[in-house]
Amino acid sequence: MQRFLITQKGYNALKEELHRLKTIDRVSIVAAISEARSHGDLSENAEYHAAIEKQSMIESKIADLESKFSRAEVIIPNTETDVIRFGATVELESEDTPKVKMRYTIAGNYEADPEKGVISAYSPVGRSMIGRVVGDDIMINERVYIVTSVLYITD
Repeated sequence: MQRFLITQKGYNALKEELHRLKTIDRVSIVAAISEARSHGDLSENAEYHAAIEKQSMIESKIADLESKFSRAEVIIPNTETDVIRFGATVELESEDTPKVKMRYTIAGNYEADPEKGVISAYSPVGRSMIGRVVGDDIMINERVYIVTSVLYITD
């Protein structure tokens, strides 16, 4: 079984989502199925069929998250280093004028959300940052950026 890397923040979010699915979503869909059953003939009951389909989706999501949860390997970064590693929040500034500033947090595939500045350590940009330090140049989309800060934010 292949393990996957995750930050503590991502692990906690995974745990919360799994708990919500099991204790809230699962319970509410069982109630919805029961309500739909009470309306009579199930063969022509669209509400019942929709609830059963939603239940199937919830159960699939629970199974997927349980699998991820069992394979997750939480990486606790060394916060005493200025080397970019898994879990680092990196600030970059372009060498161009006008200067463009960017901020990325390096996390696992499960947590990646580029629109929120969270990138996978396995992405091309993430891989180009790993091992770099403040002052190093990094090429992103044919533009050169300088590492201006490496932070390890713990929750």
